[in-house]
Amino acid sequence: MEIGVFIPIGNNGWLISTNSPQYMPSFELNKAIVLKAEKYNLDFALSMIKLRGFGGKTEFWDHNLESFTLMAGLAAVTTKIKLFASTAILTLPPALVARMATTIDSIAPGRFGINIVTGWQEAEYSQMNIWPGNAYFGYRYDYATEYVQVMKELWTTGVSNFKGKHFTMTDCKMSPPPAHPINIVAAGQSGRGLEFASENADFNFVMGQGINTPTKVKEGTEKLVEASKKAGKDCGAYVLFMVIADETDEMAQATWQSYREGADVDALAWMADQGGKDEKADGTSTAKTINLPEGAVNLNMGTLVGSYETVAGLLDEAAETPGTKGIMLTFDDFLVGMDKFGEKIQPLMKCRAKVAGGV
Repeated sequence: MEIGVFIPIGNNGWLISTNSPQYMPSFELNKAIVLKAEKYNLDFALSMIKLRGFGGKTEFWDHNLESFTLMAGLAAVTTKIKLFASTAILTLPPALVARMATTIDSIAPGRFGINIVTGWQEAEYSQMNIWPGNAYFGYRYDYATEYVQVMKELWTTGVSNFKGKHFTMTDCKMSPPPAHPINIVAAGQSGRGLEFASENADFNFVMGQGINTPTKVKEGTEKLVEASKKAGKDCGAYVLFMVIADETDEMAQATWQSYREGADVDALAWMADQGGKDEKADGTSTAKTINLPEGAVNLNMGTLVGSYETVAGLLDEAAETPGTKGIMLTFDDFLVGMDKFGEKIQPLMKCRAKVAGGV
């Protein structure tokens, strides 16, 4: 089972709480996290792209680095871990992103991929006057499909004359091509999002749900498997969880309760407002699931809370879910959390027995 880390490119990671660790993003912090991940034989690291935060007392995600430049820096200081950067497709042309990916592949041969971000938070884009209007919610995956097609044409043939509704290429050239395949990752949760992922991506993120309920990802992974079969492709699920672990279940639960008690209500209110702008979103979309009660403090993912033994068992349960190809983790405190995972949790995981034995 592949294991990856969702690195904190934005301040405070994924906890919207005044009681959780408060920290700013930096290259040095993310380098330290990814080098630990590489030391413990994790398979990949991914950075998101976020262009405007939620404010509140914690200034949640008001402070962010840029994904491609961060991953290029990390590519130069790592040797084996795979790296995924995220493109907010409304901000960067596909031909430019194709060239950026080729450049990072030359820095980290065979270790680079792209996460496609269609966008759900209108304020990220309207602040730059590039928001197409809320009608975009209805065609964003058509836009993303053309975006990926342009990149793949350039990678495979070095030229694109693509003519679509959203992109028009006229003898668009790119050379040299990447020396290795560039994997595409998506995070579609709605029916249309899963269709896009199954047709265009190698992996798709499926969000964990609830507290210590790892098998709740089954509904999402089953839908992805079904969509992939229909598309005639094999798009694997990367499931997403936060780990809050300690010596005992009681100690870990006490930490989690403290985070919940410190919820930044102003930042949560901003998130709810932005998530509600996509009025046609179905119940499985990011815009809707980001506002579920269990996602309020721990943003949009399931939470595994307990002793090292408990968390290892829960991760093994998640790994056994049909369709799951990998698990991507976040932590409350990333530097401490990476060491806890590598030294205390991973050695107890059945699905990582061979890897853990080599740490």
